[in-house]
Amino acid sequence: MAGEEVSPLAQVNPIDKEAFKLGFIGAGNLASSVATGLVKQGIVPASRIFTAHRNPESRVNFTSMGIKVFPKNHQVAEECDVIIFAVKPQILKEVILDLRPLLSQNKLLLSLAVGHKLQALQEWVGHGRFVRVVPTTASIIGEAATVMHLGEAATENDGELIADLFGAVGKVWKMDEKLSDAAAAVGGAGTAFVYIAIEAMADGGVAGGLPREIALSLAAQAFYGAAAMVMKTGKHPGQLKDQVASPGGTTIAGIHELEKGAFRASMMNAVVATTKRSHEMGQ
Repeated sequence: MAGEEVSPLAQVNPIDKEAFKLGFIGAGNLASSVATGLVKQGIVPASRIFTAHRNPESRVNFTSMGIKVFPKNHQVAEECDVIIFAVKPQILKEVILDLRPLLSQNKLLLSLAVGHKLQALQEWVGHGRFVRVVPTTASIIGEAATVMHLGEAATENDGELIADLFGAVGKVWKMDEKLSDAAAAVGGAGTAFVYIAIEAMADGGVAGGLPREIALSLAAQAFYGAAAMVMKTGKHPGQLKDQVASPGGTTIAGIHELEKGAFRASMMNAVVATTKRSHEMGQ
């Protein structure tokens, strides 16, 4: 399949934004988060969303919202106009090749998998009406950080449709695909790094005598408030940090400990390692 010619853009059917059917190939946490966010925000009604899964526990995450769950992926591919591949990167190629006969250029295809680049996706399916989207599980609350890259045959209307969909469950950045690995590391995997930081801060609060529930709430709100300050004021994080850390005060004493523990370097190294691994998975 490698090196197979990708079909040039033929006359394709535009996607009807008011009536298209949305399908998820893969029914895990990320697919569930995106679907839940779209339904909650009223962007796509549950009656127009479909997926497939045999596991009863996974099915209920969708059926509880009124989403139709088929037993087989082929049924989703046949039924839907916009198809989102939300399977693990390790099996993505196998899944696309299995469904390829059903994936014409009249269907708009999306991949949520990290690593695999558009060139490979287009070769596997045989055409370029593909969009790479890298969202996060924060889609479920409308606060995802999503990066998108358009395939060579994706139309301007296709891009607008996908930007509207994912813009309803967070913020969307359209950028050159060569930046995708680093973007996924910061905006995607970065959420896990923040969860660890919140947990660590809460543990420190417990060590200082706070009840666990209060410590966790305070830590989470501190991160939420700090992120909002960066986003809303437009000020550099270093400037905002300096506004909190007064000379000889408590905050600068804590910052000193973070510096001794190489907090910045550890966070940078985590992003670099994640970027490297994402690139390796795409080879």
